[in-house]
Formats: sequence, C-alpha cells, structure tokens
Amino acid sequence: MASIRIGISGWRYEPWRGVFYPKDLPQREELHYASRAVNTIEINGSFYSLQRPDSYANWYADVPDDFIFTVKGPRYITHIRRLREVEEPLANFLASGIFNLRDKLGPILWQFPPNFKYDRARLAAFCELLPHNTDAARAIARKRSAWMKGRTQLATGEKRELRHAIEIRHESFVDSTFVDLLREHNVALVIAETARRWPMVHDITADFVYMRLHGDKELYQSGYQDKALTRWARRIRAWHRGAEPADGNKISTKKAPKAKSRDVYCFFDNTDVKLRAPRDAQTLMRKLGLKSPA
Repeated sequence: MASIRIGISGWRYEPWRGVFYPKDLPQREELHYASRAVNTIEINGSFYSLQRPDSYANWYADVPDDFIFTVKGPRYITHIRRLREVEEPLANFLASGIFNLRDKLGPILWQFPPNFKYDRARLAAFCELLPHNTDAARAIARKRSAWMKGRTQLATGEKRELRHAIEIRHESFVDSTFVDLLREHNVALVIAETARRWPMVHDITADFVYMRLHGDKELYQSGYQDKALTRWARRIRAWHRGAEPADGNKISTKKAPKAKSRDVYCFFDNTDVKLRAPRDAQTLMRKLGLKSPA
C-alpha cells in the first residue's frame, strides 16, 4: 500500500532544545525522540559531508521499525562539480554507509543551487548514472576512491528499490522537456514551496511524490497557518490516491503517469531556527489522520 509520510529536514538543532525537545533530553536521544513525533526525517548532514557507516547503522537502530529516512545527496556533486564528472563522487556517496539504513532507506534527494540552469544533456547524463535498486548501487559503490578504505559499507542485503528526487531553484527548468526527462527515468520533481523565490511546480514525474515546505510567506522563516496546511492536506490526498489536485501549477500539459496510489513524502524546513517545522509537521499529520509512531 502507498503511504503518506510527513516529517522534518534534520533533527539536531540547538533552538529545539527545551522547546520541541524536553529540557533534560540528552542530545544522543534527540533522533529517538523526533522519530516518535513524525514518521520520516531527511538526513541532511550527508549534503555537507560524507557520513560514516556506523552513523547510518546507529540511526537505523534509533528509530521505529516502520520509519523511513530520506538522504540528501552531497553538495560536492550538485554544487561544486555541478553534475560534471561525478561517477567517482557518486560511488563514494553510495559506499559511505547508506546501505546500513536497509529497509528504512527512502528516496535520495538531489538539490540544485539557485544559479544552476537547465542543461538537458548534462542532466540526462546524471539521470543515467542514478541507480534504481540496491544491486545497481552496490556495483557503482565498488568504484569508490581508494581513500575511502576503512569507511565503507558495500553489503546491501536483499535487493531493494532506490528512488531519486530532484529539487530545482532556477526558472530555466520550467521546460516541458525537463518534465519528460524525469518521467523517462522515474525521478520525482520536488514540489518545493520557497515563498515564491524559486519555481514551485506540481508536475508528477515519478511513481511517488516528494515535497519540501520551506515557508509560504518568508523563506525559512514563516510558519504555516491552518488554512495553508488544510490546502496542502487536500493536495496530498489527491496525489496519494493517484489523482492530481485541481489547483496544480504544472509545466507540462501531458498527464501524469497513471497510478492507483502514490507514496507521498512531505518535509518541513521552515524557519531559520527550525522552531516551526516539528509543529507544522504534526499539525499536517493530524489533518491527514496520521498517527505519530508513538
């Protein structure tokens, strides 16, 4: 059955202590606490640097059985290399320990910088590289750099599906050929609300939906009012049942891929100090009739 997962981007934020987290909660127990309040979390430390296998193993053990992580791909690939010559960096990322998330590994998020323009050939080459199951990912991971020795995890266990989502931040991506390309590779176009700073489009390009809500009025600063969360809940229900909301803002005039139902992942990343994200996530869960893991 397709599921709806509502969560937060990251969990280790000092301003949350004593507000979202109890004052006396040890820092080492914050993931355990947060994973009982929402049913998915983005791992965003992987965006800034390669994490280690034991970290992923510890995160796996800290959360409930039915919990799902998504993992943010390295900025070294998206922001520094800008998708050029990324075969080895991709191998390093895949070898760095994400396989230790096992059945709790959800989609991998690739966020492009605001000054990264649509280049169909470059993006097509990147999409061709992305593995769509753990066997293919392991084959890529074996080509890791020599300096990765001693800090890798190549065992994947049983073969599992891998999904990918791309978040854009430049107007040049508002191009129907971009939508066609993502659909060809079953890569989700992230539905990202960024206070109108960057494009927010609702084209469904994969067999799942990935959302990031950074704030509707002020980027990273505004919390969501009840009316806004009600609107997002309505859209999520439509996507989940395999349909599309009537107010969708789409690039392509073509219909979305057919689906009886779709998994939906929605993450709150609003306010610089992250104080509203857990609250808004829990409110949206209630509107959708979802129970917290605990």
